[in-house]
Amino acid sequence: MYSLFINWNPKPEIFTIPGIDWPVRWYGLTWAVAFIGCHFFMNRIFRKEGRTDKQLDTLTLYIVVGTILGARIGHCLFYGWDYYSNNLLEIFKVWEGGLASHGGAIGIILAMILYCLKTKENWLWLFDRLVVVVPFASFMIRMGNLMNSEIVGEPTQVAWAFIFPSVDLLPRHPTQIYEGLYYLFLFILMYWLWEKKRNQFGKGFMFGLFCILMFGFRFVMEFMKENQEAFEANLPINMGQILSIPFVIIGIIMIVRSYKLKKELV
Repeated sequence: MYSLFINWNPKPEIFTIPGIDWPVRWYGLTWAVAFIGCHFFMNRIFRKEGRTDKQLDTLTLYIVVGTILGARIGHCLFYGWDYYSNNLLEIFKVWEGGLASHGGAIGIILAMILYCLKTKENWLWLFDRLVVVVPFASFMIRMGNLMNSEIVGEPTQVAWAFIFPSVDLLPRHPTQIYEGLYYLFLFILMYWLWEKKRNQFGKGFMFGLFCILMFGFRFVMEFMKENQEAFEANLPINMGQILSIPFVIIGIIMIVRSYKLKKELV
């Protein structure tokens, strides 16, 4: 019955460091590539727009800390507080997985606000540039989810369905791949807009567009994904969709605001 489908059962660990018995996981590797790639592309943006390497290094530190803390705390609060409230030390085991993209987004925003307060950087300018590279990071993280066989899709009979033996033996939508490919497309689109069109938009436009395209898609994709926690079955829409709505609203507000700012400058 399942011979037509893709049997997906990779080991989460790539290898174990000898002597200290420390596993190197695909999930951690994809996060590392995400940060390195984002730093590379942001370096090009900063240099082209007259910012210094020191400014980028400081921003990178803020973003790394904000992303990891936000994603981990978001997961623990939004999806597993019943467990983590009684096992507080487990919150610090980031390497075992359990990171929420919405929490990461909130962490990035807070980190950028702190950075702007410290450096007096224009926050709209910075937000418009950072959203160019965030989809690349999202693509890499979804590939990490795929290697972990987590955040799986609903059962389906499509020819490209994946079977995740660590979950069950049902063919399912490979939603990690759906999202990953979309985020890769979004990265290419946002980079092209920055490269070719950035001076045609009011400040905040690219940030608003990103919020709508990123979290609007995420809202739709949740209909194809299994709920991450049992309590979501009692909700009219799942937690991922609930958390996506404010970002879409923010995106709409930012685009309207950017048009008003652009008209004031004309």
